[in-house]
Amino acid sequence: MNTRSLKFHISWGTITAVLTLIGTVALAVDTAAIDTQVSATLDKFFTLSGQNLSLANNAAAVLVFPDITKGGIGIGGEHGYGALQENGKTVGYYSISGASIGLTLGLSHHSQVILFNTPEARDKFVNGGNWSVGADASVAMMKKGASGSYDTQSLNKPVMVFVFGERGLMGDASLQGAKISKIKQ
Repeated sequence: MNTRSLKFHISWGTITAVLTLIGTVALAVDTAAIDTQVSATLDKFFTLSGQNLSLANNAAAVLVFPDITKGGIGIGGEHGYGALQENGKTVGYYSISGASIGLTLGLSHHSQVILFNTPEARDKFVNGGNWSVGADASVAMMKKGASGSYDTQSLNKPVMVFVFGERGLMGDASLQGAKISKIKQ
């Protein structure tokens, strides 16, 4: 591939990624649509493991992002909208956004459910302004072991993060650098 062709592909990919992210951010937040998507995402989450419904029911709060879009070429970004629920009722709307520089290539989507297992963890999130999942040592990224169950040590963390439904051409579902912010209404 010659230099001109490579520059064209990089430029076209960057433009596509930027337009995708801008389009996502530029849309007005439709809270009714978010609520519908959150409900569907929770239904899917509950079918992934027999433990998930019990974990969510015992959590002080559940933050659900139905669709987080990640994309880029070299410079990447991610964005999505979600809702925080307590006792099955929405108490606030949030956005997640992040950027990265490095070997980023592609476009993908995934869903994310964050369980705040203690009132203290929930309050720290709600009262903390912009919050970054990857910066908090009390957060466990949940993965099933060979037996199909979660690691007992992870189940004791104040905050548990579940990433699922990955689709697209970018396999990375990392949360490093992603900030979660309350949407002003």
